[in-house]
Amino acid sequence: MTLDQWAQLSNYLTGSAFAVLCIAFFCHVAEWVSARRQAPVAVAAGASEGAVATADADDEPETPDRLVGIAVSLTVLGTLLLIGGSVTRALATQRAPFGNMYEFGVTGTAIALTVYLIMVWRSRIQWMGGVVLGVSLFILGMSISSYTPAGPLVPALNTFWKYIHVSSIMVAAAMFMVGAAASVLYLVKVRAEERGKVGPVLARFPTSARIDQVAFRMNAIGFPMWTFGALISGPIWAHLAWGRYWGWDPKEVWALITWIVYAGYLHARVTAGWKGKRAAYLALIGFVTFIISYYVVNLFVSGQHSYA
Repeated sequence: MTLDQWAQLSNYLTGSAFAVLCIAFFCHVAEWVSARRQAPVAVAAGASEGAVATADADDEPETPDRLVGIAVSLTVLGTLLLIGGSVTRALATQRAPFGNMYEFGVTGTAIALTVYLIMVWRSRIQWMGGVVLGVSLFILGMSISSYTPAGPLVPALNTFWKYIHVSSIMVAAAMFMVGAAASVLYLVKVRAEERGKVGPVLARFPTSARIDQVAFRMNAIGFPMWTFGALISGPIWAHLAWGRYWGWDPKEVWALITWIVYAGYLHARVTAGWKGKRAAYLALIGFVTFIISYYVVNLFVSGQHSYA
C-alpha cells in the first residue's frame, strides 16, 4: 500500500472507532434508563426505597447485564479500531503517531480505553464505562476536529526525545482521564448517599469509598508519568531543540500548573487526610488544567508549542 492509502485507511478506522464508541456510550445510557425504570424488589415487598438503595450500593456489581455486556464488547471493538487507526497513521507518516494534536488525541484515547478495559478485566469496573466513554468521545471529537493531514514532523520534533516525552505524557493523560471519570462518578454517588436517595441506577455502582479509591489510584499512577514527561524529558528536549530548558512558553506554564494541582491533590490526600469531595474537586480542577494545556493553548495561544 502507498502512504496515501495507509493514511486513508487510518482515517476510516478512526472514524469507525468513533462511531462504534458512540454506540457503546448509548448502550450504557440505555442501561441506566432501563435500571431507572425497574422497580426495586424490596420496595415491591414493602421495604423503604432508601433501605433498598443502601443495601444494593454496598455490593459492587458482579455480573453486568446484557446492555453493559454489549457496551463493553463494543468498547473493545472501538478500541481495537482506534489502535488500528494509530498504527496505520504511523505507517502513513513513517514515524510514531503523536506528532500533532490530532495524533496525540487519537493515540492517547486508545491508551486510556486500553487502561479502562484492563481494569474491567482485572477489577470489574464496567460501572465506569458510560463516563469513561463520554470523556473519551469528548477528547476524540476535539482531536478529529483538529485533523492534520499525514506528513513529516517539524524539525524541532525530530529527536529521540519525542518518543520519551510524548509517550510519558500520553500515559499520564490516559490515567488522568480515567481518574477524572471516577471523580465525577464519586461526586454523583456520594451526593445521593448523603441525601439517602440512591436510586436503582446509582445502586448498580459500588460504594462511593470504592470509587474514590479508583480515582486516587489512577491519579497516583499518572502523576509520576506527568512529572517525568512535563518536567524532566520535556525540558531536556526543549534544550536540544531551542537551546534552553525552560522558557515560560504558555504550554510549559500550563503543564506546570497541571503538575502543581495534581501534586497538591496527592499531598493533601497523603498528609492532610483529604478524601471525599474536596479531593475529587481538586482532581477535576487538575484535569481541567490538563485540557487547557492540551487543547486551548494549542488552538488559541501562540507559542513554540503551537505545532502540537
